[in-house]
Amino acid sequence: MGHVSSLASRTLLRRFALASLAANVGIVITGGVVRLTGSGLGCPTWPRCTEESYVTTAAMGHHGVIEFGNRLLTFVVGALAVLCVVLAEIRRRRGGRDWSETRLALLVFAGIPLQGVIGGFTVLTDLNPWVVGLHFLGSMAVIAAAYALVSATSAAAAPSWQAPSAVRRLGQVLVFVSALVLVAGVVVTGSGPHAGDENAHRTGLDPEMISQLHVDVVMLLLGLSIAMIFVVRATGGPIRRAVILLGVELAQGLIGFVQYFTHLPEVLVAMHMGGACLVWIATLALYDVLRARAVAPDVVPVSPAAVLARV
Repeated sequence: MGHVSSLASRTLLRRFALASLAANVGIVITGGVVRLTGSGLGCPTWPRCTEESYVTTAAMGHHGVIEFGNRLLTFVVGALAVLCVVLAEIRRRRGGRDWSETRLALLVFAGIPLQGVIGGFTVLTDLNPWVVGLHFLGSMAVIAAAYALVSATSAAAAPSWQAPSAVRRLGQVLVFVSALVLVAGVVVTGSGPHAGDENAHRTGLDPEMISQLHVDVVMLLLGLSIAMIFVVRATGGPIRRAVILLGVELAQGLIGFVQYFTHLPEVLVAMHMGGACLVWIATLALYDVLRARAVAPDVVPVSPAAVLARV
């Protein structure tokens, strides 16, 4: 009975952790919608929406509704994070487990108000592109913590394959380059259109030069991902997640090229933002295998497709 109860509590925590991960991806996409619709200053101040009101008013129009709606989603993401903390702590106290799940849940929770503050500074600085970029990268950090929590709820059985140290180091390089792709993408965004408001400043950097730099780093990531497939296969490891990562990267690259040559239509830019989240999650999922984390037979591994299905 105790084993069944532990299994049920782990499954419940995993479901809420996966929901939290999906919600954090979703709020990145809705944040992109705010920027792409020019609603970044729909609520021109923070933490209030206007000087007199914490909520949007009719005078703010649809821009105020869009911006305020995105602010409200922070509470949804925060509520899911709180539930994960509670469930993780219940599991720790009832099952005599260590603090790992609780620490990860608290890390995700701590990232929510921090992101709220950074989001407030984006408004108070009139959508300074560097602050906006920091806000996006902060979301990537929260997503990484949320994925780690989902992964922690899967660990149970002994791993069937141990990645050689050289392969693990290659995985670390892959994670680092994937993060560089995100940073380069942020710089590209800060130099181009879709600032979030027609009066918002840009970085002043040459968009073509920065875009080429971004492409160069993406090509490096693709090369490393292809190499990872071969080295994992050569060492007898499972290549499924490496193949998934390459597939997500190719799809993201296609969207990126099409959006560039069609002058950045809003729909494709929003898809590219969601794709960036999935590339990041797929990278973390691959590195999870290289770290030889076990997966319990009763739990389905997390994939980018599973996250996308919940957004």
